[in-house]
Amino acid sequence: MRILIQKFGGTSLSTDHAREHVINHIRRERSNGYAVVIVVSAMGRKGDPYATDTLLQLIRDNGDQLPDRERDMLLGCGEIISAAALCSLLVSSGIPAVALTGGQAGIITDEQYGHARIKEIRPDRIVSLLQTGVVVIVTGFQGVTARGDITTLGRGGSDTSATALGAAMRAEMVDIYTDVSGILTADPRIVEEAKPLPRVSYAEICNMARQGAKVIHPRAVEIAQQAKIPFRVRSTFNNDPGTLVTDISMDRSELTVRDRHVTGIAHVSGITQISVKAIEGRNDVQLQVFQSMAKHRISVDFINVTPSGAIYTVFDQDAERAVNVLKEGGFTPAAVNGCAKVSVIGGGMNGEPGVMARIVEALTEQGISIMQSADSNTTIWVLVREADMPSALRALHSKFELHLPL
Repeated sequence: MRILIQKFGGTSLSTDHAREHVINHIRRERSNGYAVVIVVSAMGRKGDPYATDTLLQLIRDNGDQLPDRERDMLLGCGEIISAAALCSLLVSSGIPAVALTGGQAGIITDEQYGHARIKEIRPDRIVSLLQTGVVVIVTGFQGVTARGDITTLGRGGSDTSATALGAAMRAEMVDIYTDVSGILTADPRIVEEAKPLPRVSYAEICNMARQGAKVIHPRAVEIAQQAKIPFRVRSTFNNDPGTLVTDISMDRSELTVRDRHVTGIAHVSGITQISVKAIEGRNDVQLQVFQSMAKHRISVDFINVTPSGAIYTVFDQDAERAVNVLKEGGFTPAAVNGCAKVSVIGGGMNGEPGVMARIVEALTEQGISIMQSADSNTTIWVLVREADMPSALRALHSKFELHLPL
């Protein structure tokens, strides 16, 4: 049995027009001989009746004191509504279908309500249903604990549900449908010349997702990579093949060498840079700084540690609290609000001289100051003023010729 997982996000299910496209994608893959499992998100976005953010607002409007366990019970309703509505549409279109919650589909998680991790998947019920010729619709974003309590997997959880089911069932492919035609070289709202990428590696897309490209959740990529399950990011609204994400070394059918060191440019806005100088006579500054951040659950990033102190970033909404915590600890921090992290990502950068020089050249030509930098084997990060971020993205996109076809 050839199994295909299709995941449809909120925008893919929010209108009659979009749902018509969904039905056509399902019908096409069934005609191609696949046993199809559908994973759905809640319909729409904030303000739409069944969107996750709308349900969260319901909690705020009713005391804002709902315990985590009961909060997950409520948030799971959005996906259940999507699954039931799609099931009705499929059956009315002559396609037999069954809808299952995450728990009914065999997704077992730990008890970290709101950001649960999948412990195991027992897909026997799904397999049995597929063997009868029906389409199986599974609610994304959710599972159950060993005690049967509903849990949610955190933001992007439906992506995780899809690739985890693909891994558990040894699916031939996982298709992630969204409102864009694949993964682009940069955010097209800022870089008009951004181009769709026909193919990227797991490592490249994982880094792009972590650094601000909101196409797929990094955890979903990690699961697919571990199981060596290829997936595609595709548009709900056309039949384009989208972007194939796989381990390049797995498929030797394409022998073309990509003479391109950089794959894409990503960004994260709303960042504050915090600098803390060492206190004379104390050699535990870095320890105290980061222990205090961890104690107050303040996420830190872009960390540079030297004998003279530490520089790191937090999100703007956490900046005031972070500064106050440091002051209470006897430090005199300096904070620079309104920054942005720009990431240059590419599997071909590793060991390639001159990449950082080209980054500096591109930004210097635009009069953009680099406030901080760091690198890994596939990514180079620079911190700039948020006002400079759009120009930085365009300059880097042009410098590395990402507007040119592969």
